[in-house]
Amino acid sequence: MTFKMPLTLLTGLAITSATAFAQQIKVADVTQTINVLASDEMKGRAVYSPEIDKAADFIASEFKKAGPQPLAGNSYLQSFVMVSATQQSISARSAGKEIDPKNIVVLTSKPEFNYSPDDVQVETIKAGDNLFSKAFELAGSSKSLLIQVDESFSDRFSRLVFLKRNFFKTDADIVFVLGNTDPQKLTIKATHSIKENKLANVVGILPGKKLKGEYVIFSGHYDHIGIGKPENGDSIYNGANDDASGITAIIELARHYKAQNNNERSLIFAAFTAEEVGGFGSQYFSKQMSPEKVIAMFNIEMIGTDSKWGKNSAYITGYEKTDMGDILQKNLEGSAFTFHPDPYPDQQLFYRSDNATLARLGVPAHTISTSKMDSEPNYHKASDEVKTLDLVNMTEIIKSIAISAQTIVSGKDTPTRVDTRDLK
Repeated sequence: MTFKMPLTLLTGLAITSATAFAQQIKVADVTQTINVLASDEMKGRAVYSPEIDKAADFIASEFKKAGPQPLAGNSYLQSFVMVSATQQSISARSAGKEIDPKNIVVLTSKPEFNYSPDDVQVETIKAGDNLFSKAFELAGSSKSLLIQVDESFSDRFSRLVFLKRNFFKTDADIVFVLGNTDPQKLTIKATHSIKENKLANVVGILPGKKLKGEYVIFSGHYDHIGIGKPENGDSIYNGANDDASGITAIIELARHYKAQNNNERSLIFAAFTAEEVGGFGSQYFSKQMSPEKVIAMFNIEMIGTDSKWGKNSAYITGYEKTDMGDILQKNLEGSAFTFHPDPYPDQQLFYRSDNATLARLGVPAHTISTSKMDSEPNYHKASDEVKTLDLVNMTEIIKSIAISAQTIVSGKDTPTRVDTRDLK
């Protein structure tokens, strides 16, 4: 019979030093931080609201106190601009033949758009592809694209106009056209009313020592869905579990590793914006990184409730795609804590959260969660409040992440990469 001690009593020689400091990750600190992020004063942290700016300022102040320095410049805010475009007019012809406007979708930051075949890259969405997933991926391109969409999607093509609601401000123009069209014989003219909206991730870094040019990322998203339909008189969707719990974790991890002061690899702590409206914060962040230099990504999403296995457990999305999960579990030998493979494979969570952009580029980027995706009672509801969370267990999860990541942080272990041929 093997006796497994609680994480707080763990004394295994291999992780004694990490464990000793992990005890400084305390329930009281976790409680204080998450109560601010999920307070009614934050009004659900909706994108483009004054309150999300307030949340960003709070996270930046916590990073400053914890010890990480800004990733770039003097500010923790990694700012970018999103565009929403309302089409006023459009006309299109191919080889002199008029194209039904319903079969064209143009994403442009320009009030007046005229298609030019010069410097346009042609892409296709083939029959059998996931139309909306593929379109969403291509819409984030920094290059001008003409995307030919197979006619098998004719009944759904018009729904691609949802992409106009939010896309990155860029000089690139993205054109979707239903069917095969000769790029050289295509003419399109369109006018739009353009609205620009500013957003910002909050990002800090603890530079490494011997392996300064190698990066380990700890991340979560700090936006939620704001004010919604009242439930029992409450219209504030606080997002305590989703994902104030993840942001609380990265703040605690920043304190942990700063106090240890022995990270050989550089550690990046990223609080992403706009996850709830399309994952734009993590997409923008990922474009600033060289994927080959990112050794691992720990994306932390909804860890405030017990997992389907109960306390002292969590799951890792895409567990089978790299050996990162095995490394983490090896570092927890002797403890009561267990990391499990994702029990909800049908939901394809590996490619649905903020880890996805870097994972698609081969980075061992995984999301750690405890959320019961088939039965989480407060998910995207006004009832997602701190009082519904198990903060003691959540603190143990944060400790387990700190301890299990230690050999990756130190440079002793390097996870295998995601096989990009396996993309879905």
